[in-house]
Amino acid sequence: MARQVNAADAVLVAEEVERRFEAVEALRGVSLSVRCGELFGLIGPDGAGKTTMVRALAGLIGVHGGRVRVLGRDPLRNPVVRDAMGVMPQHYSLYGDLSVIENLRFFGRLFCLPRREFTERSARLLDITRLAPFTDRRADALSGGMYKKLALACALLHRPAVLLLDEPTNGVDPVSRRELWELLHEFVGEGMAVLLSTAYMDEAERCHRVCLLHGGCVIAAGEPRALVRQLEHPVFEVRGGDRVALHALLEGFSGVIAASPAGDRLRVVLVASTVPALTAELGTLGAALAPVTADFEDVFLTRIAAAGDAPRASAAARPLAGPVARGDA
Repeated sequence: MARQVNAADAVLVAEEVERRFEAVEALRGVSLSVRCGELFGLIGPDGAGKTTMVRALAGLIGVHGGRVRVLGRDPLRNPVVRDAMGVMPQHYSLYGDLSVIENLRFFGRLFCLPRREFTERSARLLDITRLAPFTDRRADALSGGMYKKLALACALLHRPAVLLLDEPTNGVDPVSRRELWELLHEFVGEGMAVLLSTAYMDEAERCHRVCLLHGGCVIAAGEPRALVRQLEHPVFEVRGGDRVALHALLEGFSGVIAASPAGDRLRVVLVASTVPALTAELGTLGAALAPVTADFEDVFLTRIAAAGDAPRASAAARPLAGPVARGDA
């Protein structure tokens, strides 16, 4: 069921936010809202404006238009609001020469946690992140997944009402990705508002609601399954034939809205009226179309094509920068 969120119910609100970096318009009128107990995804390729939006919501940068509110206040001008937030940036934020427990102690002091509270919270976080056996290991000696889980533990140490995560699973192995998502759903179940940015389309499908960004603009927003149901174009797999020849055909065929690799096959979103013509042309290459169920990546590629300011998504070059292939969980 789609979650309808009114600004009055939201703990995290952005209204027509604009942000520039000299001549670059990183955000162009972005609006969103997140409430307690909701997992909200900022979805888009590199350069879409995701990190800028997260930084603006965290109060780390100002905006040139619109406004940002966290718990009803401007996070840039109300440092107290920032105490209610946990922030996990995309790039390394821990002290590599400190151990796991030393990093936790540092953040415990930063948040002015009493010793008893720190002991209780750090013990629980070490347990649920499975880092308890590694408390003496230096942060720079952790694997990518363990490092991300430590960063998440540090961000959660003071029990924030709002958690902001910038591409938290980027560069993390599939097992650690799954564990991180299990943790996020646990925190959301406890009432925390979580906003995360990601370029992974399979992660978008795990969010309650999403905002699709492209070129600093919102190109779609809503509940992922609803957006998939609203896709008006049929989706097919191209099976058989020579891959190079198929690339060339799809690149030049006007009825192809979007195309992307799907294992050893190609996946295409088509204008319905052009299906017979493409079927005939594929037949000359020893290939055929097979209808498949649309997924969220099909939606995103179609929306990018509809935005009109980017080349049509092609099978030869995926427009998304996500390092994980379709269907890799």
